[in-house]
Amino acid sequence: MIQVYNTLTREKEIFKSITPGKINMYVCGPTVYNYIHIGNARSSIAFDVVRRYFEYRGYEVNYVSNFTDVDDKIIKRAREEGVDEMTIANKYADAFEEDTLPLNIKPATVRSRATEVIPDIIVFVQDLIEKGYAYESEGDVYFRAKKFKGYGILAHQDLNEMTENAAGRLDDDELIRKEDPIDFAVWKATHEKDEISWQSPWGDGRPGWHIECSVMAQKYLANTIDIHGGGIDLAFPHHTNEMAQSEAHTGQKFVNYWMHNGFVNVNDQKMSKSLGNFTTVHDMLKHYDDPMTIRFLLATTQYRRPINYSPDTLAQARVALDRIRTGYRNLLFRLNEAAVGQDDVVEIAIEKQITFFESAMDDDLNTPNALASVFELVTLANRYAEDKAVHSNTVKHLLDTIRLFMGIFGITGLSGEPQITDMQKQLLDARESARASHDFDLSDQIRQQLSEVGIIVEDTAQGQRWHQA
Repeated sequence: MIQVYNTLTREKEIFKSITPGKINMYVCGPTVYNYIHIGNARSSIAFDVVRRYFEYRGYEVNYVSNFTDVDDKIIKRAREEGVDEMTIANKYADAFEEDTLPLNIKPATVRSRATEVIPDIIVFVQDLIEKGYAYESEGDVYFRAKKFKGYGILAHQDLNEMTENAAGRLDDDELIRKEDPIDFAVWKATHEKDEISWQSPWGDGRPGWHIECSVMAQKYLANTIDIHGGGIDLAFPHHTNEMAQSEAHTGQKFVNYWMHNGFVNVNDQKMSKSLGNFTTVHDMLKHYDDPMTIRFLLATTQYRRPINYSPDTLAQARVALDRIRTGYRNLLFRLNEAAVGQDDVVEIAIEKQITFFESAMDDDLNTPNALASVFELVTLANRYAEDKAVHSNTVKHLLDTIRLFMGIFGITGLSGEPQITDMQKQLLDARESARASHDFDLSDQIRQQLSEVGIIVEDTAQGQRWHQA
């Protein structure tokens, strides 16, 4: 049985989907005013792993996510660059697709934009007003937070404290427009002539931030969905407000399992532009030659735990991933000359690690423990690759299992040859020729040269094998 940690109850709960064999899952996407940062990528990858594991377990996952393409940040960026808001939104929505492709993040079943559901938002807001949960004030529409019983329970925050904090952040004009400082906007009036807007019963305006996700979840999934995911920073106010307005609108429970991923720190500090450590995936991909290592680092930390991103942690991830790649290729090297049949002892060891992997992932997606099973399989692969005789069924089973489990983490390309320079390839070819000619002194000299340029060579009964240091 799969258990997931529910932020609402602060407990691990046995997962049971509303419809057997199917999961409706909504994950908050980025506001498209800039390139996504590593924190955005962590959230996308964390819930991509969640999705992949449920699919491995046989579920059909309907995965919906959004682009917030109308927002104060987008309007500000458009004015800074002297273009319209949709130019900015389209540029960075396209950049999201380009930057997540090398990280092997599966496309959402539906990736909707706020601007695509404006009519639905207006109908939703009208219903909230009719039910007394929202009110119009000078063209803005606000949700009466305290009218919703249990407001703030998702983030486990005190209502009075939230009210005081909200009052301290508001200017005098907004305090006058609101009945209560904690009320939040579901529709915002337009105040500038050149500002993007839509006609509504309350005048020209645009949606508040929180309303789009409620509308999309209902439109593309259901009134009650199985899983809602996002970064832990979204628990309040974003998901708190989503929960309130959605349940006020439908009269039904909005989400059965609230799942939140942990923060990403950079060099042991909170990521911040003021600290100069703001790290975009766009820049990372330009300066790092192995996107799968980035993916490995972000995917194999348990999703609720914080991650420290630094050159050291990235280097450690590269070493770990290369160890898996090398073990996989060592065994793959033996496949062509494997005998027909299987090795029962090795088969039993494989099945043992499959059980351990699934047990770890069933426990709130404990990816570090699951990864330990992958390394056990890699060790098994290395040992089996050294046997005098290997059998094809077992070789394939072991390779398939490693590839399958790494695929759940979203890691591909295990069998691909590592990139090497022309000089390194020439040295490898020269050494192979020297061994074929029984010139072992020259062979040893070239082995040393290769070691100095980052290539470790091993001689086996099946021939020369190598990996990067």
